[in-house]
Amino acid sequence: MENKMFCYQCQETAGCSGCTQAGVCGKSPEVAAMQDLLVYVSKGISEVTTRLREEGKKVSPEINHLITLNLFTTITNANFDEEAIVSRIVTTIDAKKELLEQLGDQNNLSEAALWEAGREEFGAKAAKVGVLSTENEDIRSLRELITYGLKGLSAYGKHANALLNDDEEVDAFLQKALAKTLDDSLGAEELVALTLETGKYGVNGMALLDKANTTAYGNPEITKVNIGVGKRPGILISGHDLRDIEMLLKQTEGTGVDVYTHSEMLPAHYYPAFKKYTHFTGNYGNAWWKQKEEFESFNGPVLMTTNCIVPPKDSYKDRLYTTGAAGFPGCKHIPGEIGEEKDFSEIIEHAKKCASPTEIETGEIVGGFAHNQVLALADAVVGAVNSGAIKKFVVMAGCDGRAKSRNYYTDFAKALPKDAVILTAGCAKYKYNKLDLGDIGGIPRVLDAGQCNDSYSLAIIALKLKEVFGLDDINDLPIVYNIAWYEQKAVIVLLALLYLGVKNIHLGPTLPAFLSPNVAKVLVENFGIAGIGTVEDDMELFFGKEDEAAATAEEGIITKDMLIGDILRIDSNLAPALLEIGMHCLGCPSSQMESLEDACAVHGIDVNEVIVKLNSQLTK
Repeated sequence: MENKMFCYQCQETAGCSGCTQAGVCGKSPEVAAMQDLLVYVSKGISEVTTRLREEGKKVSPEINHLITLNLFTTITNANFDEEAIVSRIVTTIDAKKELLEQLGDQNNLSEAALWEAGREEFGAKAAKVGVLSTENEDIRSLRELITYGLKGLSAYGKHANALLNDDEEVDAFLQKALAKTLDDSLGAEELVALTLETGKYGVNGMALLDKANTTAYGNPEITKVNIGVGKRPGILISGHDLRDIEMLLKQTEGTGVDVYTHSEMLPAHYYPAFKKYTHFTGNYGNAWWKQKEEFESFNGPVLMTTNCIVPPKDSYKDRLYTTGAAGFPGCKHIPGEIGEEKDFSEIIEHAKKCASPTEIETGEIVGGFAHNQVLALADAVVGAVNSGAIKKFVVMAGCDGRAKSRNYYTDFAKALPKDAVILTAGCAKYKYNKLDLGDIGGIPRVLDAGQCNDSYSLAIIALKLKEVFGLDDINDLPIVYNIAWYEQKAVIVLLALLYLGVKNIHLGPTLPAFLSPNVAKVLVENFGIAGIGTVEDDMELFFGKEDEAAATAEEGIITKDMLIGDILRIDSNLAPALLEIGMHCLGCPSSQMESLEDACAVHGIDVNEVIVKLNSQLTK
């Protein structure tokens, strides 16, 4: 067996102990090993809780929360603190001991369910329980796909739990599925079925969080977010936890300290409940991977509520605080369990001593297009589709990253036909949410539903459009899926879409490296999963030659809205080309007052082909 695995932190196919990008992700081999062990003991305790449920015994919410937070702690770029991870391993082993005593039948439990040891044995055990402990690459690939999906599901669950919302059915499935990744009797066929079932519960988990967020803070609404800065000191908050920002906003009120969002926390501005805070100033910066520059220039303290942490520079490390599942050695961690009020006084006092943020840009960005807001615009959207003003929606959700290959998504957004609308959620939006892409009849061409936690909105919008247009198959909708994946929440979103029957999803910049050739073949043959190509090739693939011509034409000087007279004034040498295609009345004043589109319609000519021809024949 080749000694390789997929590393989410640097997106290399390698393990931390032999990583070709050693040091890039910031996790030491020891931390990575403890994360493997935390996942292992979480699988073990999940096997015990699953057996308890089979015996008709209740599993407490506290145990459910423990397992959920364990998985979330191991999600991409969330926690780099070895001691914090070891502490969770110890807590999990202790809890498992108590649960084992409640079991009536302990026969045939796995080693993971029964294993217990002192800290001195953790390192040796961790070396044996990672991804490579499963030799069959297809089984290993499916188990990893399921595990990454469950980590994404744990993120939705954790945020819902923070708002005192639980779903026992989702928790029971998450634990049952974790336990099944230990079951050597399950073959590829059973694991493929479990993968799709993970997608089903992914939808349920997203719905749970959506209900928790909207019940607590109202439905997101169209909002213009300031991207400039004020003159007062500030606290920058990143991550995804809305309960944390609610507590921070309450505690900073009247202190002279402003609050700014960064990256994944941007959608907090869209919720009505937070708009009453006048010191909630705006959003500072861009996607997570630009932290080192932007945290430096912010000048004030930064609160990380979840992923994604980039290992901080020494120049601002003392200003970086963590809470919840996040952690970094040497940075202050603010404690607080579910239902508790966290004490942010230390970070507030720190902020008062700092300079105000350095301005890095000005202006506004628009968001808040979650499902409730888009459905409120349903008549306008349906009317635009029926009239042909909107021809296609393009789902460009997912994650951003530092790799240059991700610039594809900026170029793709720029190249889209002007009658295409982007639906987005997640930090992938930072590749294009500050471009001036305009609108279609007042409908912005970038509809930002929020963070990856709000991906549920994209599913709801698609299902509603399917209903409105009376379609039997969701794949008959004029929707293209071109998703930038990176971490585990992108995996659960993918599995959720597959469960809903969505096909022909394109993933980039590359297909996940943890997919074995056979597993990738199943996804390609059954669901049409594919990678991305060049922007030019994908424009033709997604929109066809006619739409590609329209897009090309609209980038030229001649457009379909121009009057014939104006075209001739731009270049009189275009008259022969117009005559050649049948427009013989160019000398008539009334004809010169027609738009090119109207003139082509009268003559039964394809306006897009004419535009391409005219732009190609302009006098240089």
